[in-house]
Amino acid sequence: MKIQDVIGQGVYKSSKLRPLGGINMSHTAQRLARGVQRRGIQPGTDAWFRAWFSLPYMTGEQPFK
Repeated sequence: MKIQDVIGQGVYKSSKLRPLGGINMSHTAQRLARGVQRRGIQPGTDAWFRAWFSLPYMTGEQPFK
């Protein structure tokens, strides 16, 4: 076994990565920021964490429910 195998260096296989399907992350973040501001959600509250850290594309969870 080579040290590169142990520490994860060497050949990088990008075939495991999939594109996000045209999702522009800056537009998503802007939409979330506007929703948080419109609802008057304060940073650090449960609603703020739910808005910013929900995973709608993975779990279907909606950030503002």
